[in-house]
Amino acid sequence: MDKLDHIFELQKKLQEKIKSERHLQFTHEEWIQKQTLAMLSELAELLEEVNFKWWKNPHELNRQNLHEELSDILHFFISMCLEAGMTADDLYNVYVGKNQENHARQNGTSQKHGYETGLQP
Repeated sequence: MDKLDHIFELQKKLQEKIKSERHLQFTHEEWIQKQTLAMLSELAELLEEVNFKWWKNPHELNRQNLHEELSDILHFFISMCLEAGMTADDLYNVYVGKNQENHARQNGTSQKHGYETGLQP
């Protein structure tokens, strides 16, 4: 099984378990709002791990904690994809298309205005 498909499958099972066992019923929009807030919380925890507070004495980077925070962020991101009706294939295809567009923007070859550069491809 593809790794991304497996991640989507695992997250779907977890999400269904949480909804069922906790008797949670929200609209798709409400779920995405809640998951966005949860992701913001995880992003704040990630910032703590990488010493963003220049006014405090830094601590040693704990790669295990860093990896766990990134994984937590992925959990909520995949949950949002599921709530939005996206499959792993959908995410892959949209990502590849957007990645190509982002390269075009950086190369100055995008059809979108505001990304023109003096660089020629």
